[in-house]
Amino acid sequence: QVQLVESGGGLVQPGGSLRLSCAASGSFFRIGVMAWYRQAPGKQRELVATIASTGITNYAESVKGRFTISGGNARNAVYLQMNSLKPEDTAVYYCNAGVRVGVTWGDYWGQGTQVTVSS
Repeated sequence: QVQLVESGGGLVQPGGSLRLSCAASGSFFRIGVMAWYRQAPGKQRELVATIASTGITNYAESVKGRFTISGGNARNAVYLQMNSLKPEDTAVYYCNAGVRVGVTWGDYWGQGTQVTVSS
């Protein structure tokens, strides 16, 4: 069984910073793309950032220049450094990973961690 466990959420003032962490554990062959998604109240879940096994990263336009994704399959962990946070960044943030178990690739999610940006 594969588990993704997030940590690092919390309450921060506008302009502040937070660092989210997600660690993968369990029995698996390898991890592919890792990503962070978020879901604000009343909105659909949206992609925030991805990091491929090659290290190539991609970001949503709304977070470019402010957020940095790091880690990846070499560490079985992924991180999201969030700077210059805005109230509109408030959401539950979810870690996601493509994981190969045996010969089968599956899509796995963490339980989510709340990020609230408010004064």
